[in-house]
Amino acid sequence: MQLECVFFGPFRDAVGEKTVHHEVEGEAEPDADRVTVGTLLADLEATYPDLEGELLADDGTATAGDTVVTVDERNVTHLDGLETELDPSSVVRMIPSVYGG
Repeated sequence: MQLECVFFGPFRDAVGEKTVHHEVEGEAEPDADRVTVGTLLADLEATYPDLEGELLADDGTATAGDTVVTVDERNVTHLDGLETELDPSSVVRMIPSVYGG
């Protein structure tokens, strides 16, 4: 599944672009078509080495630090967290813990 990912602050620097259309594979069978926020974040960290440890907590159960991840402008903490399911029209934004002016 190809997803629109938008990065802010140092995340943008790590990726080299503000917005990328990232291809991510679904989870293992029988949910091969199921892509979650957690799956996407792990895949982004693997694809962009400078993001490693910046999106997911070390134990993989939450986002790293106070990183905010939104899906279609809704914070995933108000949805199903890392288990929030994504579809091809989802826009995922990653905002570092301290960002602003």
